[in-house]
Amino acid sequence: MQTALILEILEVAEKAAIAAAAYNGRGDKHTADQVATEAMREAFNAISFAGRIVIGEGERDEAPMLFIGEQVGSGWLDSTEPIEQYDIAVDPLEGTNLCAYNRPNALTTIAVAPRGTLLYAPDTYMWKLAAGAAAAATAATGALHIDNQPSDNIAAVASALAKPVSEVNVCILKRDRHNDLIAAVRATGARIRLIDDGDVFGAIATAVPGTGIDLYMGSGGAPEGVLAATGLKAIGGFLMGRLDFSLDKDGVEKRQRAKTLSQVDLDSPLLMNDLVGTDDAVFIACGVTDGEMLAGVHIDTSGSISTSSVIMNAADSSVRFVRTIRRGSSGVIGF
Repeated sequence: MQTALILEILEVAEKAAIAAAAYNGRGDKHTADQVATEAMREAFNAISFAGRIVIGEGERDEAPMLFIGEQVGSGWLDSTEPIEQYDIAVDPLEGTNLCAYNRPNALTTIAVAPRGTLLYAPDTYMWKLAAGAAAAATAATGALHIDNQPSDNIAAVASALAKPVSEVNVCILKRDRHNDLIAAVRATGARIRLIDDGDVFGAIATAVPGTGIDLYMGSGGAPEGVLAATGLKAIGGFLMGRLDFSLDKDGVEKRQRAKTLSQVDLDSPLLMNDLVGTDDAVFIACGVTDGEMLAGVHIDTSGSISTSSVIMNAADSSVRFVRTIRRGSSGVIGF
């Protein structure tokens, strides 16, 4: 993927984050999500490329924009010749509640890869297990596996990181459905970091130094699993998932629909290559609120706007942290 295109998509994430950040702490998650979605779509359509949403705001009859199957980018109109097409997975505001109540780690997230390589993930639940590069090697032996007992996975990560189980920090979404999982993790003596929302951050943070998170466990959105897997591919981390339609009130209907659209066994563990079937994939996130991995959007007294983003590129196994400052109305760059 060309660097110029990656930078243009970075700007898409930044513009969505700036739009959402206007609603930080205002208690209105719906408007925050709406303005982020509108800004993201407008910015995508200003790029001369051909993208197609494979993970977005929902089916066309549920979402007015960034719906699954929507074409974005002016490349569809610019060329009469065959053009390279891209799969786009987005969450315009990952952690709507985090933004609404000004809590850490609200993000705008985008994954991009050549057409046909990102899994169409049904909008249902997925059990996920994620870890960083040091623990990823243990997956080949089966020591780290989504069907293992939590105690076995924690022991495998502790061994890979050369630390006692009591110092392993496990990230879990704070949900009632995780009560048994939380009890099982506590029984091992490991630490738990409960998060209110934002499991893309939770999974990717396992591979980012300084976040303090060693292992991610639990169920969340399946589409978010694809976004997280794209980032972890670049970092060299590990993610395994298993779809669970039984947690979804519309699970029977969604399973039937997924049978016709998803090119995977819906009952088997999903490996990273099932979720992201290429190394030419890029994950981009921009902070909306301050967090361990990224700072949020900040506006200084001159009116200049600073954003903090990360570009994770699986093609060259690189991770770039980018700080962008846009001049304010006074023409002054605030640092």
